[in-house]
Amino acid sequence: MKNVTIRNLSDEVHRAIRQRAAAHERSVEAEMRAILTDAVQPTERIKLGTRLAEIWAADPLSDDELALLNNRDHSPAEPWEFGE
Repeated sequence: MKNVTIRNLSDEVHRAIRQRAAAHERSVEAEMRAILTDAVQPTERIKLGTRLAEIWAADPLSDDELALLNNRDHSPAEPWEFGE
């Protein structure tokens, strides 16, 4: 485990963390750990398929865009040749 020192924390922020810690029945240090953990480790992993479905539902493709997508070239791409 690593130790971290936070310098120049304002009185207002410290007071708010202290109140939040009391509401959660834990120490200020434990509350700060919880805040940092929640900030960098979301409880749920964001899944790409779910996010894309949300985007699609919010802004579906127009008929013209669908036609372009359906009429695209399906042949495999040619490999690149790099010059010597």
